[in-house]
Amino acid sequence: MGRIRKNIDAILRQWPYEPGEISVRLVRGNDGRSVLQMRLDMGLLQLETTNRPDGDQPGGLPTYFDHVKALAAQFGEAFMLTDEQCAEVDREFVQFYQRRLCWLALREFRSAVLDADHSLAMMDFVRGCSPNDDWTASHEQYRVFVLFHRTQAMSLAELEDNGPEAAIEELNKGLDRIRQAYQHDAEDDEDAEAAFEEDELVRRLNELRETLRDHYSIGRTLQEQLADAVAQEQYELAAQLRDKLAKRETGR
Repeated sequence: MGRIRKNIDAILRQWPYEPGEISVRLVRGNDGRSVLQMRLDMGLLQLETTNRPDGDQPGGLPTYFDHVKALAAQFGEAFMLTDEQCAEVDREFVQFYQRRLCWLALREFRSAVLDADHSLAMMDFVRGCSPNDDWTASHEQYRVFVLFHRTQAMSLAELEDNGPEAAIEELNKGLDRIRQAYQHDAEDDEDAEAAFEEDELVRRLNELRETLRDHYSIGRTLQEQLADAVAQEQYELAAQLRDKLAKRETGR
């Protein structure tokens, strides 16, 4: 039997690290499954493309989020995360963040959306069984960032599949969700709105929306026209716009 190689020197030499770049590739292993690989300055990170990125099955389930939900269903309203469980939740957050970066770098936008949705759903769930406010805040501080990634990815996926108007509408939906995130924890609506308007990620999404408008010569979308009509109490026009939207959805 030949000697088994236990280092990855050859791989690292063939794939040099580029500082400041997210270098990612999708490769097929000897067993036929596809895996993601991210080149790091001191090595290589490999992630599974489905379920939990490290391939682990906590409690025999696809992700630790699934495991936590099963525990909560078993113990009921009294369920609260232990320190060890909090650490495992944190670990899964980081893993899904790393894979989300990989999908974005590869322009696999719908896969990035799925991973963002996982993180957001887990964030929502563990808030209800968190041991303390500080641990909850350690995740909530990243909610806008995850929403930014999701909005960006969903809009670009829609641009590829359904065109610029659909992409702009996804940007508007995402911006609304970010605004709601600011309002959720704010004591004052004016402070929440000011924080929203000043957010750098919000500015970048607004710039992307206006870039799409300019590049594709898109004016107000049907959804935006509908919102305008409702705000101005133009109900007959609003009904006509709803019909147009319904026909468009049926045709997709």
